[in-house]
Amino acid sequence: MALLSEYAFTPDVIDGTSYGSVETCRLHLQNIKEVLLQEGLVRNLWNGEWVQTFVNDHRPWHPRGKELIKKLALQKRLVFNSAIGRNLPSNDSEWCEEALASHKTIPLNGIIVTDCISGLFKGQPIIASIQKLSSTPWWSGRSPSIRPHRKIEDYKNALNLVLKHANSIMFIDPHLDPRLPRYHDFAKLLKEAGGRTPSPLIEIHRVCYRSSGPNRHIYNPQELEEMFRDSLSETLNQVGLKIEIFIWDDFHDRHLISNLVGIGMQNGFDTTTAQNAQTTWTRLGRADRDDIQREFDPASNRHSLRARFKIP
Repeated sequence: MALLSEYAFTPDVIDGTSYGSVETCRLHLQNIKEVLLQEGLVRNLWNGEWVQTFVNDHRPWHPRGKELIKKLALQKRLVFNSAIGRNLPSNDSEWCEEALASHKTIPLNGIIVTDCISGLFKGQPIIASIQKLSSTPWWSGRSPSIRPHRKIEDYKNALNLVLKHANSIMFIDPHLDPRLPRYHDFAKLLKEAGGRTPSPLIEIHRVCYRSSGPNRHIYNPQELEEMFRDSLSETLNQVGLKIEIFIWDDFHDRHLISNLVGIGMQNGFDTTTAQNAQTTWTRLGRADRDDIQREFDPASNRHSLRARFKIP
């Protein structure tokens, strides 16, 4: 289970003539709109030709459907996918076949079609009619929170789509120190975000001190830069990434903020050898995600910025 999911849908889903009435089409599109724009990605099938269908095909696309396609593109939620079939699909059934073949290569969370198409693909649980989504397990079973084990493999699985497709990622954890055993695995998360062009904009945010009370140590800027440079430079060079680190006076909560989803993380990015240890991650609403992003903008003045540097 993850807090960001990837779907495919056939063109007839936004064709007003695929339903009993144009109003029925509008209602079903409304049902999927916020899910796709807040917690979803949509696979742009067959070398990205899928989205061109809505430009070149002269079908009666519902205005809400055209608006949805536009917003998916603007929010960078369309995921390019190489062609699987030999020929460019020419109808809804062929697009469904392409989506299913793509799913067998890289798993999708679901394929959304209309009643007409779903009847042609009985026995394929990954395919569901938009008219029956409420009774489809992979749709009705969505949750705003997950409980991963505090293991790097759980973290990588839960964040896979974010790390692979987000244009910007902020790792916010007040005590993130990649030299410590509990943060040794953090470099593996960064590695998952690399190896693509263009590279994502990546930021790390932490506080300027360690410990508390009489044991509190305030780091100087050189110590902080060495903390990250010595531990992460090799990994970053391997995958062609650069990151910017922001050091703040104080903050407490842990988050991952990206252009695709915001996640509240009770325990941050550390891992443990304890076998049954779990943590809780929660998907943030758009307004809260944006507010946290503003909170950690140096121009906001909500915290005092003590240092800022880039590596490598």
